[in-house]
Amino acid sequence: MQFSSLGLSPALLRALERQALHTPTNVQLQSIPAVLAGHDAIVRAQTGSGKTLAFGLPLLHKLASAAAHNPRQVRALVLVPTRELAIQVGETLRGLANQLPQAIRISVVFGGVSINPQMLAMRGGTDVVVATPGRLLDLVQHNALSLSATQILVLDEADRLLDLGFEAELKRLLVLLPVARQSLFFSATFAPSVSALAQSMLREPVQFDIGATEQEAPDITQRAILVDAPRRTQLLRHLITAHKWKRVLVFVATKHATEIVADKLRKARIYAEPFHGELSQGKRSQVLSDFKASRLKVVIATDMASRGLDITQLPVVVNYDLPRSATEYTHRIGRTGRAGETGLAVSFVSHDTEAHFRLIEKRHGLELPMEVVTGFEPSELPVGTEVVASSPPANLDPLNNGGVKGKRPSKKDKLRAAAGQTL
Repeated sequence: MQFSSLGLSPALLRALERQALHTPTNVQLQSIPAVLAGHDAIVRAQTGSGKTLAFGLPLLHKLASAAAHNPRQVRALVLVPTRELAIQVGETLRGLANQLPQAIRISVVFGGVSINPQMLAMRGGTDVVVATPGRLLDLVQHNALSLSATQILVLDEADRLLDLGFEAELKRLLVLLPVARQSLFFSATFAPSVSALAQSMLREPVQFDIGATEQEAPDITQRAILVDAPRRTQLLRHLITAHKWKRVLVFVATKHATEIVADKLRKARIYAEPFHGELSQGKRSQVLSDFKASRLKVVIATDMASRGLDITQLPVVVNYDLPRSATEYTHRIGRTGRAGETGLAVSFVSHDTEAHFRLIEKRHGLELPMEVVTGFEPSELPVGTEVVASSPPANLDPLNNGGVKGKRPSKKDKLRAAAGQTL
């Protein structure tokens, strides 16, 4: 099926054609007609499945088709949890809107930078605001914009926006919006508590729980390596060097850890940079730019990087520290294996975190063998754990065109491992 069958305007179809976008993904195929019909919606779909276009295309269609309006009033609002996701969504929407005959102004606003340029940019009015909640409230308080006529509200990464971290800000924003509006909640994951809250905020929403088609399913090999916590940096350095990983996104638990691990890697002559919320926007943008252009090999990040970062051909993600929740595991590993590429997701597991990793496995229906890399054997093995001794065999590395997503190794694999073969 083509985009032309979904009811989008000819102008939007031409804009998609210019970007060589012809066939909708599963989430776009199911969501776009419902959004065009005016329904509220709760949509769960995997990372990298095309959620931005799933809400962006019908949003632009509606705005371009609407009658004349007050240019001072925001007609559509897209809320996101991070600056990076705001920039990414804004770029996608602008890329399409700029090719439409109707002028649709799109503003992207977020904290961490001066508010004055953002206020000046909206002096002539704006149709769509893509924003983080805190900065949006600042702009409202400065009378830089009005939300009283907003027709469409989108929560992208809605589960993060509905959790306790953003709850107070979101409640303040909802009071400023008209009751009669269309609300769209999109995310890769929805915890039961979040789903209940979302239901209370929407009017008879349609719900789409969209699994990937066989063609869209990410090709991500998942591995778990047992290692003592103090030796994780040494193991990371060994894996990067031994397997010649070109680019690696490493997740740690704290901002302090990003700085420490990055510094240790740089001392080992591996070009690494930290990435966390206390960096200036200029520094964050520079790190991402260098990483995307392969001028930077390793980024050490907190979970803020698990939402919205779309880095093409990112081969490896490493969970240096395990995520606090099974939900965040999904978002982390979803940074690799995007747009039809293969990916590798490695989790470091110590004796103290093995039970937590088993919980993550259970929530995701996984059963990964615990691997031990030669030279980095842990001092204590979890009781009853089946271990693949020595470094894993070649067919577990996607850089060698293999991968068995979550499967136990075959007998042949185990023999190769016992023989001491490496990646």
